[in-house]
Amino acid sequence: MVVTPDNTNDTTDRLASATSTDAPDRTTARKALLALGVGGFAIGTGEFVIMGLLPDAARDLGISIPEAGHLISAYALGVVIGAPLLAVLGARWPRRNLLLALMTVFAIGNFASAVVPDYGSMLIARLLTGFPHGTFFGVAALVAANLVPRHARAQAVGLVMLGLTTATLIGVPIAAAIGQWLGWRSAFALVGAIGVLTVVLVWRWVPFVAGDRLASPLRELSALARKQVWLTLGIGAIGFGGMFAVFSYIKPTMLEVAHVSVDSIPFVLALFGVGMVGGNLIGSRLADKALMPTIGGLLAWSALVLGLFVYTAPHAWLASANVLLIGTIVAIGPALQIRLMDVAGEAQTLAAALNHSAFNMANALGAWLGGVTISAGYGWTSTGWVGLVLAIGGLLVYAVSLSSSRRIVAARA
Repeated sequence: MVVTPDNTNDTTDRLASATSTDAPDRTTARKALLALGVGGFAIGTGEFVIMGLLPDAARDLGISIPEAGHLISAYALGVVIGAPLLAVLGARWPRRNLLLALMTVFAIGNFASAVVPDYGSMLIARLLTGFPHGTFFGVAALVAANLVPRHARAQAVGLVMLGLTTATLIGVPIAAAIGQWLGWRSAFALVGAIGVLTVVLVWRWVPFVAGDRLASPLRELSALARKQVWLTLGIGAIGFGGMFAVFSYIKPTMLEVAHVSVDSIPFVLALFGVGMVGGNLIGSRLADKALMPTIGGLLAWSALVLGLFVYTAPHAWLASANVLLIGTIVAIGPALQIRLMDVAGEAQTLAAALNHSAFNMANALGAWLGGVTISAGYGWTSTGWVGLVLAIGGLLVYAVSLSSSRRIVAARA
């Protein structure tokens, strides 16, 4: 881990991790991680399934496909707004209780998305459904990190994220198939049901720990005064956006450019999920060994595979393989989550939640820029160029973060 002024004080080290003596027994930890992973599965399915159903949603709502992409952006905006707001308001809550409340809101929002009648109300439903997303993942990451020794934190966070990545492999293709058979809205009803299951599992399996009485909105907001927090969020908000620029429009791209059949789309989505699962597992292990080099290497990998999509998209099998590689970009998630824990000081809840605000800013930015280039007439493959530029932007922010850390370490030597 790179030493910075944000992670050298004893308070940060105390808050950012739990010792093995504090951790519950292994069986309890595994069951708790499974419950949190199911929550990640619910959220991942709910977030990504609309990307495979954009043409269906657009046709039913009487709008264009780029306009339907705004449903993705609305959800992402809900995450961006909700994560800091709910993290600050819930900082004193016992973490299990906060997780239960957040997942209940998420389930209700998805049931609402299944029944609202028009485009305007759907935008509102998706916005509100996104509110608990970032805080749930942030608090779940903190709980997961406190279930294991410090040297395994990224892998524990990766197991929570495994629910999200497994969603793209199993949940999204199944929900997309159900959406095609029973109507695209039925996919959201399925997500709501998984949310209800998560509530039950979290209540039964996640250990109860009393809330932090010293927590306050002011203490949580102190994270925003830390330069490295902003730089880490910038890496996620910009560098991760390229994946969404491509994947948000993957169905029409594969249909119109690669000329695959509609029946092949679930297979393509499953390949993306395979990439996400593999990337998440490998990336979390690498992050536990060398955090900052892992972040930089993954940004460079993102630039490579996103730029390559421009050239592979016209060829069905090459494009499909490239989609798998694009899925591996999610490997950066656990690494950035741990980085934020290390640089956030006492403002752990807000910083952890803001990680997913950053990712969903990336979601909104990528989907919007991809839609802009498509609407401007540059074609479906132009999303690959958008992804390349965003990945390079993330690398530039990473370079600033690394340089700043090294200068401070050199000054103290």
